[in-house]
Amino acid sequence: MPKRLLVRTGSAVAAMTLALLAAPLADTAHAYSATSGTLSFNGEPGEPISGGRSYAYTSGAVQMFDVQGSTDENSLTVAVDAEQGTLWRLNIAAPDGEKLTEGTTYTGTKQWPDAQPADPELTFSGTDDGTEKWCNTSSGSFTIEHIAFGPYGYVHELDASFEQYCNGSTVPLRGEVHAVMPEPPVELAMGMKASPEGTVAVPEGRIAVGGTVTCNKPASVSVVGQVFQIQKKGTPSATYDIAVACTPGSPVPWSVSLTSQEPGTAFQPGLATMRTRARANDRDYPVTADTGQQESQVRLSKS
Repeated sequence: MPKRLLVRTGSAVAAMTLALLAAPLADTAHAYSATSGTLSFNGEPGEPISGGRSYAYTSGAVQMFDVQGSTDENSLTVAVDAEQGTLWRLNIAAPDGEKLTEGTTYTGTKQWPDAQPADPELTFSGTDDGTEKWCNTSSGSFTIEHIAFGPYGYVHELDASFEQYCNGSTVPLRGEVHAVMPEPPVELAMGMKASPEGTVAVPEGRIAVGGTVTCNKPASVSVVGQVFQIQKKGTPSATYDIAVACTPGSPVPWSVSLTSQEPGTAFQPGLATMRTRARANDRDYPVTADTGQQESQVRLSKS
């Protein structure tokens, strides 16, 4: 399958152009700005991308220096926005089903859509002071001198070199990228507990129930569930779905106020059953934390 990494861009026109140069890749870790990084490249006269010039950028002197990896560690994108109208994108990928491996030189690269599953991929393109620089076809090679991954394809450290021949040119573009990213964020861990105590207003049967959620980093938690009470004359029941802004440190309370959704029934003081589930997307990784459904008893006291 062809591959692509989606990254932030500083120009809508450039983004559309660059999007044509690679194919979709489904799962990627979020892009992060390098704590330190350099991108340099050059070519002899006649090389289409560099125009025979040398370029060098450092992370502290540009608007953006991001690195983003795929969750399967197969591919990555380096995105550098130097200034308005100047940006560069390096996309590299191992053959399908393989991981980018330290100490490996990948030869015979192609760019999408020419690349086949067994081909490594390399695309270096950009916009230089408003002038688009890209290849209809390309070949070349790249070497992963060093790479360190965190969870879900998070690229922590990268040292790589590359060589690209654009549009059949016999003159290569040669470049290097070195980047150190922040320490990988922790994966989201989340807990949820339903309170064993609730209240019910008589005679309308409006109940108040709740619980707490916990998390090791900020998350928007979706709490969904059902409350029902088996009675001789029927089974009042109600469902709920709320969002809880969870922050680490201490349990974050949540509560809902409900009436029975079953016609002709109303909650009464006594025991009821709660079935509750909490889920939240990890803001740093393409994964969802899920407590699974938890069933518990809640005592409804007259309010």
